[in-house]
Amino acid sequence: MEQTDKKRLFGLIGYPLEHSFSYRWFADTFSREGIADSEYRNFPLPAIDMLPELMRTPELAGFNVTAPYKKEVIRYIDTLDETAATIGAVNCVTRNNGKWTGHNVDCIGFAASLREFIGKTIPQGALILGSGGASQAAAYALHRMDIRHIVVSRSLRGDGYASYTDIDDSMLAEYPLLINATPLGTWPNTESAPPIPYERLAKDNMLYDMVYNPPLTRFMTLGRQAGARVTNGRRMLELQAEASWELFREADTE
Repeated sequence: MEQTDKKRLFGLIGYPLEHSFSYRWFADTFSREGIADSEYRNFPLPAIDMLPELMRTPELAGFNVTAPYKKEVIRYIDTLDETAATIGAVNCVTRNNGKWTGHNVDCIGFAASLREFIGKTIPQGALILGSGGASQAAAYALHRMDIRHIVVSRSLRGDGYASYTDIDDSMLAEYPLLINATPLGTWPNTESAPPIPYERLAKDNMLYDMVYNPPLTRFMTLGRQAGARVTNGRRMLELQAEASWELFREADTE
């Protein structure tokens, strides 16, 4: 990494960011590790076309990406690593030697936290609720874990996709793991949840919510009431933040 006397700047782009976990995690990490040459900020961008101006900031060495820009950000960066190119979504961007590289560490955080959640009980199949950037990272991780999956979408159709109205008893039995990869239920809209038949859930179902604020979402509450095991996305966020920081350590400024 090129040595510089400049204070390196990192941050998070997305909109809105009131629910963001990243700022506090990095502030705590920098304080705990005695890192005085780096700073992390939130950069709420109402429109993705505001990004180029931010990227011209000389001190900016890298940034994380959250909804709704995990796909849209790709057209503003120079290259993608192999994982991000395969997934088609980016949630971490670094500057090295004047070039911007897109990475996807969502899949790292998701896979590791999912293994912690399911333990030795590997489900035969999973339903991924939603078709955005988080959904694509989950699909990539499930493929590498040899867990069959179907993406449940309001709009996409075809092989590997289903609609919410397709979910019935047989599908819930064949695909017992349900992953909420939508923002539904995120603070402040805490009463929203994916439109699945919660009354059809059973104790063999497992609900993984990528939402982490609030800690107990409506998706989780309804699943728990039906006897299903549930977890939120807090651990995923911690693990992907750790992976981001490993990449940020090697980034440099202009």
